[in-house]
Amino acid sequence: MLVDSHCHLDFPDFAEELPDVVARARAAGIGRMVTICTRVRKFNQVLAVAERFDNIYCSVGTHPHNAHEELDISVDELVEFSAHPKVVAIGEAGLDYFYQKDHAVEQAEGLRNHIAAARQTGLPIVIHSRDADEDMAELLEEEYEKGTFPIVLHCFSSGRRLMERGVAIGAYVSFSGILTFKRSNELRAIAADVPQDRLLVETDAPYLAPQPFRGKRNEPAYVSHTCEVLAGVRDVAEEDMRAITTENFFRLFSKVPDGERKIKDEQ
Repeated sequence: MLVDSHCHLDFPDFAEELPDVVARARAAGIGRMVTICTRVRKFNQVLAVAERFDNIYCSVGTHPHNAHEELDISVDELVEFSAHPKVVAIGEAGLDYFYQKDHAVEQAEGLRNHIAAARQTGLPIVIHSRDADEDMAELLEEEYEKGTFPIVLHCFSSGRRLMERGVAIGAYVSFSGILTFKRSNELRAIAADVPQDRLLVETDAPYLAPQPFRGKRNEPAYVSHTCEVLAGVRDVAEEDMRAITTENFFRLFSKVPDGERKIKDEQ
């Protein structure tokens, strides 16, 4: 089995052929997928995807790009939504200064609310961080001192120092198709040094398709290409890397059913 720990299957990119996308993922050995919420006010459509397919789960949360629009969403509401059996994570939330540094204060407030929900529920918080390494590390460390919570640094493309500081407080590090890009030598060097028990892979579909599909729409079946490159970086067999990342996934996303369970075929 291999797991796509982060995708966006509710996005319009998949509307016309979602059953086919899920079928291709299953054929590629992708046993579980987590479709990630970016707006709590659109949570119902994210949840609908997860409820439609036995092997898909979801999160609840607000992407930093939308944080300033959803600060009225309370911690209690996040906790309430997360009680659904298909909701296995909080987020994605975080800091993104590449596009919206002018909303940095609102992003930080939203992130702290999501962390509080993760702390209360024990569900992992899915962290989005772009061009905000120092502020992100400081905020996570400050919040962690108040009480522990599970963390995944999703679609990791930041610097080595954020990886190291994140790992020091228990974070998992998830790599996307960016790892396969020709100019990602520095990122591959970082991936080589992440502790083995903290490694995850994802697509972030429909974005960031790995080589050899770069420039095309991404989909969960393609996570195997990222896993193959990660295996090469770590000098282990691809089969072993599949097992490593899958074991890590079930440890972090502990609400997702584990074991050799037959996935019901969906239409």
